[in-house]
Amino acid sequence: MKYRNFGNTGEMVSVLGFGCMRLPEVELNGKWYIDEEKALPMLFKGYESGINYFDSAPNYCHKNSEYAMGKALKDVRDKVKLTTKLPMGNIKSPSDMREFLENSLKNMDTTYIDFYHFWGMNLNKLEIAKTNDLFNEARKAKEEGLIRHLSFSFHDAPENMIDIIDAGEGIFESVLCQYNLLDRANEKSMAYARKKGLAVAAMGPVAGGRLAAPTELTKKITGKESIATYELALRFVLGNENISLALSGMQNMDMLEKNLAIANLETYMTKAEWDKANIALEEIRNFSELYCTGCNYCQPCPKNIDIPEIFKIYTYHNVYGLTGAAKSGFETYKKHPSKPALPEACVDCGMCETKCPQQLKIRKELKRVVKVLEELK
Repeated sequence: MKYRNFGNTGEMVSVLGFGCMRLPEVELNGKWYIDEEKALPMLFKGYESGINYFDSAPNYCHKNSEYAMGKALKDVRDKVKLTTKLPMGNIKSPSDMREFLENSLKNMDTTYIDFYHFWGMNLNKLEIAKTNDLFNEARKAKEEGLIRHLSFSFHDAPENMIDIIDAGEGIFESVLCQYNLLDRANEKSMAYARKKGLAVAAMGPVAGGRLAAPTELTKKITGKESIATYELALRFVLGNENISLALSGMQNMDMLEKNLAIANLETYMTKAEWDKANIALEEIRNFSELYCTGCNYCQPCPKNIDIPEIFKIYTYHNVYGLTGAAKSGFETYKKHPSKPALPEACVDCGMCETKCPQQLKIRKELKRVVKVLEELK
């Protein structure tokens, strides 16, 4: 495993970070649990293979992710960096931060958090931080040893990241933001973050799974058919000099082993490959027509519509040309035993759109996407 300086924090982190958003789960009597027989060995295998940065959040995996991460890594706690997040949308008073922090510490069964993120920061949440004196609350928590480094995760307009960095100067030490072959909008802001001494962690390196399937992209960029698209995607992210690590949400041992193999490569991407990537990316702009990352922030839908799943099925057809798989997937969705609702059940409440980090017009897109899927031959 390779390691890089994490900004000005003085920490060294593995180039591959373990995202704990999609750990394997099981459902029992209508309640969800982490499948510990699969998840815990996978997390520890990540550690044994050199990963030292593990990322969670209070709501991940039906609110069980923090617990699983802490349990799996308890015996090696001093050798890993554990991160989690403060749900900014739930802050109503300065004391709320301490309540959420202490709850995460309890869930993770640890006395400190290495990187505590102000979750999903945007300009509105920056005002929440200022109004509730959260920067000062964070300083107090650091002085007490409950937090080692303060960070923020980001899903807003790229230019707003710069404003947040400037507003949090002397407070924030790292930023976690979206970056991959299909979404390079944050490149300038990431360079600015690095210039200001902040570490940059990239989430979504394979675009929420969109780059996991085979495509013609690798051949266009490298001239080789032997390189898997997900490999090219991860190499592209790690080839950016402004990035300290790529955070991948790994669901199974196979995914972990594949990512580890890429992280251990001698060279991620040459200058020639990088130049070809720029040209090829112009040719595949249609990939970004509907950019749902599958983050599930829009869930649960009050009417039980599985929005990310429907958008994923559409992507099979629209992006990869896997029309047969899309048609089959949509038929399976409609017959699923858990009976997720069809988009026609939507009552236009708009709740999903208020929570979407990509600010998608979900209600409009659902209607359009379903029409396309229904007409597939």
